[in-house]
Formats: sequence, C-alpha cells, structure tokens
Amino acid sequence: MAGAEFRRTSGREWLSRRQLFVAAGAGFLLSGCSTNGAVNVVTPTPRNRAAEVFTVSGLLSTTPFHIAHRGSGDNWTEHTAASYLGAVQSGAKAIEVSVSSTSDGVLVCHHDLSTGRMTGRNLPISEVTYAELEACKNDARSWIGPRVPFEPIPRLKDVLDAHAPNNVIFIEDKQGVNTVQLLDLMDSYPDSKDHFVWKQTAAGKHHAEAKERGYKTWGYFIDNVQVPFSEYADRFDYLGIYHGATDDEIKALVAIGKPVICWEIHTRWMRERVLALGVQGLMCSNFPYVSSNKAISGQDAFASGVRAAGDLPYILAPEYQPTLQPEFASLSLNHESSSSYTLGSMCPIGKDSYSLSFDMRWPLDIPGSGSAGMAFGQNDDQPYRPTVPATVGGYHLTIDRLGTMRLFGRAAGALDGELLQELRTEAPKSGAWMRFNIDVGPADITVRRTDGEVVSGVVANSAYRGGYFGLTKNYKGRQPVEFRQVGVT
Repeated sequence: MAGAEFRRTSGREWLSRRQLFVAAGAGFLLSGCSTNGAVNVVTPTPRNRAAEVFTVSGLLSTTPFHIAHRGSGDNWTEHTAASYLGAVQSGAKAIEVSVSSTSDGVLVCHHDLSTGRMTGRNLPISEVTYAELEACKNDARSWIGPRVPFEPIPRLKDVLDAHAPNNVIFIEDKQGVNTVQLLDLMDSYPDSKDHFVWKQTAAGKHHAEAKERGYKTWGYFIDNVQVPFSEYADRFDYLGIYHGATDDEIKALVAIGKPVICWEIHTRWMRERVLALGVQGLMCSNFPYVSSNKAISGQDAFASGVRAAGDLPYILAPEYQPTLQPEFASLSLNHESSSSYTLGSMCPIGKDSYSLSFDMRWPLDIPGSGSAGMAFGQNDDQPYRPTVPATVGGYHLTIDRLGTMRLFGRAAGALDGELLQELRTEAPKSGAWMRFNIDVGPADITVRRTDGEVVSGVVANSAYRGGYFGLTKNYKGRQPVEFRQVGVT
C-alpha cells in the first residue's frame, strides 16, 4: 500500500488515512467532559422502516451497496446513537460500529482507544469505568458545525438493541481483546448471522473465531502498511481498501474475485472512481449525499449552524472546514490556504438553464492581492480551486479589491484559464455585502453585480454545463471572506 503522503492521482487531491486522522484530531473543537449541548439541530427526516428487515445476503446482492461509516460521520457525530439513528432514518441498510471495553467490562461504541480526539479529555477507555466515561461528551462542532449537539459515548448493547433486528452491522473490536464477549453478545440476537459482519484489519487476529460462530468476515487493507493482498485475502469473505489507494491497487484487490468494499467515501466523484474500478461496496461517511444523485436543496443551510449533506471543504479535515456563522446566516472561508467549498447539497443542477445568486463580503481587511467568488459548471464534485491546476473543467467568477469582476473558463488540468469577461465595478468596502448573479443559458452566460449600480456582461460560451458549483477563496492569508444567501433557481 502507499505511504502517508499527500497523494495526487489524475489531478485529484486527498489525505492519506493517517494524515486525515491527525488533522481531525488537531482540528476538533473540544468539549471535554461536559453536559452542555448545542441547539437548533437539523435532524434527518424519519422514514417508515418498521416492516423492512435488511440482511447481509440482501445487502451483498446489490451493486453498489452502502454502509454508513461511523454512522455517517460527515453528517452526525461519529459513533453515537444519533449518528446510527440518523443514518438508518436516512435510508441506510447497514452501519459500521467500532467497539472497545471499559475497565469494568462494558462494551462501548468509539473509534479510538482513548477519548481525547472526540471529547477533549484523554481517557484510555480500557482504564476507566463506564460511569467515568458517561461524563464525557463527543464534540463534532469543528467538523459538522457549531450547532451540532454534544453526544454521549453509547453502550454497544443499546445500539444493537436499536438496530440489530432490522439492519446489517459491520462490527469491529478496536482493542482486539474482546472477541468472546463481543461474539457472545452478537449471538444473543435473533438471526444474528443475517445481520452481523465481523470486521478487522486483514493482518489482524480473531477472524477464525468469528467464522466458527458462522459470521461473514470483512478484512480491510490500510494504507502505509506493506501487506500483500494474496497473503491474507483467503481469510475473509469480503475485502476492504482505503479510497486513497491507487487505481492499480484497487484493481488488484478486485481481481481476487471477492466483493470489495472501499472506505471512506465522502463524495460522488470518489464513488464513481472506485465503482469504475470494480468496487462493489461503499462505506460512506456522507451517506445521505453519496447514496443519492439528487440535489437536497436549492438554498444554503448556513443559518442552521449544521453543515448540509454534500457541502465539504477541499481537504476533508476539520482544520479546513469553513466556519458556519448561524447568527449571520453566513459561511466564512478563513483557512490560510487558498481554498474551496463544494456546495454539493444543491447539486447537481439538472437543467441547461439556471441562475446562481450569492452575497459575498470581506468582513475585516480586504486582501491586497487575489480574489474570491464562485466556481460553477463542473461535471462532478471534485474540489475546484482557481489557484491550482483544475481537477475538473468549469468556470469561476471572481472579484478583487479593486472591484474587477472576471469570468474564466478552464479545462481539466489547466492552471491559467481563459478570460471570458472582465467588468469594472465599485471597489469592495470592508464589512459591506456585495450581491452577484450568474445566469447560465444553453449557449451563453450572464454575470451581474447588483448591490449598487448594476453592472452586467454576457458572454457566448457553452463549454462547461456540469451541475456542480462551490465557493472559492483565491489567495493565501487569514483574511476571511464570507458568503450568504447562496441559491440556485
């Protein structure tokens, strides 16, 4: 497998699993062991699933099939009762659950062996009682938004009581020492072999015990570990690989002939890439979005204080997540890098003719160089940053400190796009909102600034008519740029 470097393949960017873990740990706003929650949460729409029972064989009979990774941790606080319920209510047939045991033998759901990354207080789970653990609350505000509530670390039995009868559960003993206790608990549920899949690293232990009990097993190969596929693949019914693997690595695993599940899938372009390579299963961190091809909304959800499903920063780590500002119904791109924010919740736009509108301002200092604005017309949801070679073709509209509004078209792989339109408008004022409209027709594009004297221009161009768009900050530095009232009609 590949090492823990920033991998670039065919112009795509992502973090290795190790880098993502480190970045996530550094970026979370930590709550500590507190009971103070947040309010005004966007909750999933319940679906009537009382009569539906999903089984392992039924799940594996479809291509693709989806599993909610950590309970769909892009949308709800990972590995909590809220995330598992949210994923199931959003239509997930299967969820992934990580397990550890406390010092007094209580099995709990948590990805890490200690609580530091998610709660701010670093307690080794194996060294504390469940009563001590109960005081800690998971905090995902820096990743999902300031109004996502703190969530307790759940008991495994409570989670299984809620979901084992009707859903498929991929379950992993993270400590690797709870095999008998965990298998005994799994066995206590009716038709358990139809609902549980034993999950572990390919080179790990205990798969044989799970097989002896009659359970299907999934062995996954992680990045930055030199493990030959052929040496371990025969152990398992299903095989797994991280999305940062190369095309050749994924093809090699698929060629073994067993169902391959790829994790963690955050975006639709990730989905399409691995499916084209022969992957059958998608372990999704962003289940409501990845499992659909439809726009969720025509208007931003910044006022909710909770990130909408499909909206994601160009690097998938809390450090790069723009700040949702529900008090202003706005979003602040404030990372020091040039950055972008895909608004997948409003994508894809399904028409050749449509209008985009947005407000933008620099709340503090206006940068001396660079610009900000909106990218649109992309065929998929790969990150589109005007300051680096394009991962996907499209347009970007920018405005700079002088008020110069420019429209560029840019092919995939190109750094410098073609300047299609340049308009002189009033120079931005610190703290003042500007209003922009983009009208896309089958053969032309009209761009317009409307907050003062209306300035507009039309260009005949139809090169890019994809349905994805997002926001861009096209300069380095901490000067934030804010957006609000983003909509598509």
